[in-house]
Amino acid sequence: MYHDKDIYTIEVELPGVHKKDIELEASENGFCLTAPREDIEYIGCWILATPLSLKGERYILQWTLKVTVPLVESFEGVKVPIK
Repeated sequence: MYHDKDIYTIEVELPGVHKKDIELEASENGFCLTAPREDIEYIGCWILATPLSLKGERYILQWTLKVTVPLVESFEGVKVPIK
């Protein structure tokens, strides 16, 4: 997962999973997915720090699910020096 001030990008590797078998549920606070394969089932839920818009793009490319969603409000952090 990574983001800039306006967009969250989430990438999940799902080797051997067919696109038709992926179930993705999203809310403004995070998302959950299940993705069965012949010998295993990938399951995960992620809670995010900033609210998301549900108007994003979702696609799979060579067994990597990529979700790009805009943030409800722009987010800019503050750089903290490490000593």
